[in-house]
Amino acid sequence: MSQRSQPRHAVVVPVKPPALAKSRLAALGDAARTSLVVAFAADTVTAALETPSVAGVLVVTDDHVLAAGLSDLGAFVIPDAVSDDLNGSLVQAAFEAHRRWPDAGIAAVCADLPALRPDELERALGAAPVDRMSFVADAAGVGTVAVLSPTLELFAPRFGPESRKAHLEDGAHEIDLVDVPTLRQDVDTPDDLVAALKLGAGSRTAIAAAGIRV
Repeated sequence: MSQRSQPRHAVVVPVKPPALAKSRLAALGDAARTSLVVAFAADTVTAALETPSVAGVLVVTDDHVLAAGLSDLGAFVIPDAVSDDLNGSLVQAAFEAHRRWPDAGIAAVCADLPALRPDELERALGAAPVDRMSFVADAAGVGTVAVLSPTLELFAPRFGPESRKAHLEDGAHEIDLVDVPTLRQDVDTPDDLVAALKLGAGSRTAIAAAGIRV
């Protein structure tokens, strides 16, 4: 399967308002949970911005405080036009990303990848086929952390329960032969947070997690 020598993608990152996100971290306390959500998003966006073949990062969120902070990092931010449908929101955002970066592919990346390293995201982008949509499964092998498409027309994300299976059934190519543990490690539970910290979470997550007993 042919590969691009210099793949370029516009990265779309959907971020729920911190007040509503990561309910399975509620046992850590509400203040800690919301701080972690913000930190996860900031570390994820920072890593994407530092990835050489990323043309730009477009964040989708309805939280204006979070939007301002991520904009300060260098991301573009738009409101969530379809807040009750993640895949619908991503498709809408993909149109805007295509408008801004018309020659780039589209990559949807989850906002809860606090250990993400730019070299690993680069590795996954480089492994994406040029003729169909592809995806990276999460560490558990059930969900999805990233969907990569060479064109807007082929971008059809299927995030949700058992999304790995849904993407495979739709004919997407699974990127599973590259070593990208920090890309695969999303955080939904306290155990996930421990795993991300062991991989080496970003500075904002490290600070937010300091003093939290998990």
